Amino acid sequence: MPDTHATNIRDGELIAAVDIGSNSFHLIVARYEHGSLRIIDRLRDSVRMAMGLRADGTLEPERRQRALASLARFGQRLRAIPPGRVRAVATNTVRRLANPQAFLLPAETALGHPIEVVSGREEARLIYLGVAHDLAKSSQRRLVVDIGGGSTEFIIGQGYEALETESVQVGCVASTLRFFGDGRYTPARWRQAQTEIAVELQQFAADYRARGWVEAFGSSGTAKSIGSVVQANGWCEQGISAEALARLRDAILAAGHVDKLRLAGLAEERVPILAGGVAVLQAIFTTFALDQMGVCETSMREGLLYDLVGRAMHGDPRASSVAALAARYAVDRAQAARVHLAAMELYDQVAEAWQLGGIERDLLGWAADIHEIGLAIAHSLHHVHGAYIVANSDMAGFSRQGQAALAALVRSHRRKPDRETIAALPERLRSPVRRLTALLRLAALLERARTTEPLPALHVVAEDKTLRLEIPADWLDQHPLTRADLEHERDYFKLLDLKLQVRVSEPAAA
Repeated sequence: MPDTHATNIRDGELIAAVDIGSNSFHLIVARYEHGSLRIIDRLRDSVRMAMGLRADGTLEPERRQRALASLARFGQRLRAIPPGRVRAVATNTVRRLANPQAFLLPAETALGHPIEVVSGREEARLIYLGVAHDLAKSSQRRLVVDIGGGSTEFIIGQGYEALETESVQVGCVASTLRFFGDGRYTPARWRQAQTEIAVELQQFAADYRARGWVEAFGSSGTAKSIGSVVQANGWCEQGISAEALARLRDAILAAGHVDKLRLAGLAEERVPILAGGVAVLQAIFTTFALDQMGVCETSMREGLLYDLVGRAMHGDPRASSVAALAARYAVDRAQAARVHLAAMELYDQVAEAWQLGGIERDLLGWAADIHEIGLAIAHSLHHVHGAYIVANSDMAGFSRQGQAALAALVRSHRRKPDRETIAALPERLRSPVRRLTALLRLAALLERARTTEPLPALHVVAEDKTLRLEIPADWLDQHPLTRADLEHERDYFKLLDLKLQVRVSEPAAA
């Protein structure tokens, strides 16, 4: 399991982020100096993975090879940077693959680092984090729009906090293929694009307008490209205006075909996907009644860096997400704390033998904090209900894989462990999750009485697939239900590919 629990970042250390987008792949390397980040290197490849996404959810071989070659190139640059200082994130196109692991396994090998797949809303949060650190400090609310290759993210934020996040399946590559796939630009097609994109935006537009904002900004390549064109042609002095956007639309329609599209300020690699990006942005201007939009240089990749620093410096948004979930579903905090403490005591004794690191410790603690979250629905099968809540909630800071691992722990903390849920995890997560599940099960079992009575001194020893628990005989005599539970637990451990051995220790002679 990737250790994104990184310890405090020391002055002068290098950190890096990889953004595996639907249009472009980005690598950014920064040095942490005096509490801030200094960018020292950037790499970018125009992979256009979204163009190779087939209707059946597979990726065209040529695009796949281009993607893997790009990641191998990035991997060479990252060789000197420790794993705990690198975050790699994949977005919309990988989210839409029918079998993401078929791409992720060779992709991680090429890059040399684990790759997280994030939800659209988590992508939006990271985008805003990057943008907020680039803009002048302000207490006013801001609207940030990021038109990517396959999706577009919308955020209303204040300071460094994202207040509203949304993601819709329209992007510059996807919209170009959808409305102008043969390279022809006509007024009828443009009207169709505006109508259909507007329908997507109406799902949340009213709520956003009600929340309100003072300034609007566009981030990432599409906004920067459009800003460069309208300014190079003298249609707008800075940023992007509604009038300049209309003039750009007219210029695209006047060209009539992608082969004839030539505009000052337009990079050659942006020509094939400009029409889709402009169509999306004009629908946004119309739907949200925008007159002007600023253009921001930063985006998700910078947000990844700041998120990595936050995790290392004890500002992990995942901990806040778990706490919010526990509060929302009225988890019994006292019982959660007891199980958490017992789980940590067990963990600390086996971590070295089982090669568990900081992120595993965090994950076990978070699972203990919300292992009974399903009781808000019903006592019967509350572990199943809880796993569903965890798997399907918006949890800031979590990748899809990380959230799935947390849900698997909650699902299997009692009754029969769900081997299928664990088997569905990426291979690198399965063994750690099985081991963490064993520790969580024991902690919950030992604290089943839900009393303030302290547990006896617990001694555990781990050896590969064996866990030995030593527990005082006199304590077990006073807790016959626990004794019976431990007998049953041996069979459950087999479903985790583990063996539980319980040794009853007699009190020392006086």
